[in-house]
Amino acid sequence: MRYFIGPMSKNVVDAVLEFNYEFGDCFGLLPSRRQVEYNGGYVNDWNTEEFHSYVRYASFDMTTLIERDHSGAGQGYVYDDGYESLKEDCKFVDIIHIDPWKNHQGYQDGLKECIKNIEFCYNTNRDMKFEVGTEEAIRKFSVTELDSLLTDLYDNLSDDIFDSIEYVVVQSGVGLDLGNMRNTGKFNPDRLEKMIKVCKKFGKKSKEHNGDHLSNDEYKVRFDMGLDSINIAPELGQLETLIYLNHMDRESISKWYELCLKSKRWEKWVDKDFDITDKKRLIQICGHYLFSDEGFKKIKPDIDTEIVLEIKYKLGELYNDTR
Repeated sequence: MRYFIGPMSKNVVDAVLEFNYEFGDCFGLLPSRRQVEYNGGYVNDWNTEEFHSYVRYASFDMTTLIERDHSGAGQGYVYDDGYESLKEDCKFVDIIHIDPWKNHQGYQDGLKECIKNIEFCYNTNRDMKFEVGTEEAIRKFSVTELDSLLTDLYDNLSDDIFDSIEYVVVQSGVGLDLGNMRNTGKFNPDRLEKMIKVCKKFGKKSKEHNGDHLSNDEYKVRFDMGLDSINIAPELGQLETLIYLNHMDRESISKWYELCLKSKRWEKWVDKDFDITDKKRLIQICGHYLFSDEGFKKIKPDIDTEIVLEIKYKLGELYNDTR
């Protein structure tokens, strides 16, 4: 599967499910702990079980893959060790991205926690599949370190558990700038190609994060190198945000801006020079976090059908132009 989509909203989920129903399972769904969690998240207020039930039983398609993105300690809104979340994930998702690296930056500490998380999940559900590694914004990996990670996992896990690792995160030097809705950093094809070769050496699929705001040519370059899969998330939430903005009057936009400002969800994406009085730009950064907010629902335009169609059009571009 080439693309995993972050479920930024119910409309994004509906678009993915409809597309998969019409054209086959082309896209997986990739909720983070903040989006969908065992005790609720900002996407449609779904908890993990409710999200699973909607994707599997209340929709057109019953086979769309669900992968937990960035599981582990400190990855939710409130700090925890991540195990309550993992326990629920083992019941309701197909793949878990094991990502202890936010809290364990040291290689040996991260490796130890990675092994601990994987063994916990496998012993809870022996059908569970895994993704290992992390994106550059959390911890940069060199090609040598990635090789060491897979070597050490191979040496310390049983054969059955190591075989359950399906994806490995590879890094190419890029990141995201939500304020300007663009991909940032400097793409390093040599580094990416070497990381892909490491994955292939161990019989694993390679997956890049932060695939938002790339051109189809940029995707094609990656896939031609042998990249197996890529994640896309905020871009589709921002697309939905822009559609809402184009259908809202000044008063409604001002109310949405106040909700965003108060939420402080924009703070992690901007630097100290960011102009918080720029209403539309601040909404573009964090408006999607408020889609399920009761205040937003009161001013939300009734255009869900149009939004789902626009997102499906974007999915169609990805599917048709990079096959």
